[in-house]
Amino acid sequence: MKAYDAPITGQAPEHSAGKRMRFPADFLFRKLTGFIALLVAAILVAILIALLDEGSQALHTFGWGFLATTTWNPVTGKFGALVFIVGTLISSAIAMLLAIPVSFGIALFISELAPRWLRGPVSTAVELLAAIPSIIYGMWGLLVFAPWFSRLEPWINDHLGAIPGIGALFRGPPMGIGMLTAGIVLGIMVIPFIAAIMRDVFMITPAALKESAYALGATTWEVARHVILPYTRTAVTGGIFLGLGRALGETMAVTFIIGNSNNLNTSLLMPGSSIASVIANEFTEATTDLYRSSLLALGLILFLITFIVLVLAKLLLLRMERNAGGKP
Repeated sequence: MKAYDAPITGQAPEHSAGKRMRFPADFLFRKLTGFIALLVAAILVAILIALLDEGSQALHTFGWGFLATTTWNPVTGKFGALVFIVGTLISSAIAMLLAIPVSFGIALFISELAPRWLRGPVSTAVELLAAIPSIIYGMWGLLVFAPWFSRLEPWINDHLGAIPGIGALFRGPPMGIGMLTAGIVLGIMVIPFIAAIMRDVFMITPAALKESAYALGATTWEVARHVILPYTRTAVTGGIFLGLGRALGETMAVTFIIGNSNNLNTSLLMPGSSIASVIANEFTEATTDLYRSSLLALGLILFLITFIVLVLAKLLLLRMERNAGGKP
């Protein structure tokens, strides 16, 4: 018994000592990560408080009418945010209508259709598009895309503008710059982010699931629709909302090509403005406290719109996970 007990009594102190030696590092790491998480939350709250404080004068002066008024006149001191809210939402909606299907096609091509030798170059090209600064997209949109698009707009007027009901959205002068141009360029900017996320999650779909579907005679589209998308729906949805958040807050590219008009127009071919673009254009010109407060109130509105979008995305993801029983 003594010979049997000796190794056991000899190992326990060594295990306890090793645990005690690791405990300080684990404790410090846990506290450090917790502090960083709290710091991020504190910065978020500080930004919100600063925007509320700086924009309080405009919100107190105009009340809820600030959200529903289209007038923006620094000379008379009348400010309303409706034109910029509409411009932000419409340009982002156009961008997502373009970016989601194109990103899905790119991701499906890389993961399922492209030869192995082509996957690397295409993936690298997508990542390089994501790394291009937004101001470069804006300059390209203004100097290259807008002149070309202005030659296409007469065709849009004649064909899409003649459709009953929605035709008013596509009738306007062929200027090249406007809401539709900004939405398209914004969509091109967002495509690399969504496509990269979709590509990564499509690649990690278990091969056994896809091969089983192919063995049963499914086509590539059927495999993508019934196997890959259901398995990766949570990550795909998160990537789409990440791209939407990027589109809502984009500044420089939109400023170059949206036209920067403070008027609300029915046609998507007409110039417009977004919250980010008007802040970038006019912040240095804010010579009065009310003017500056109105611009910061616009920043608060953009902050809240982005926050609401992210909250809705989180709720949607939680609902999808609950319906799927916690599976990805």
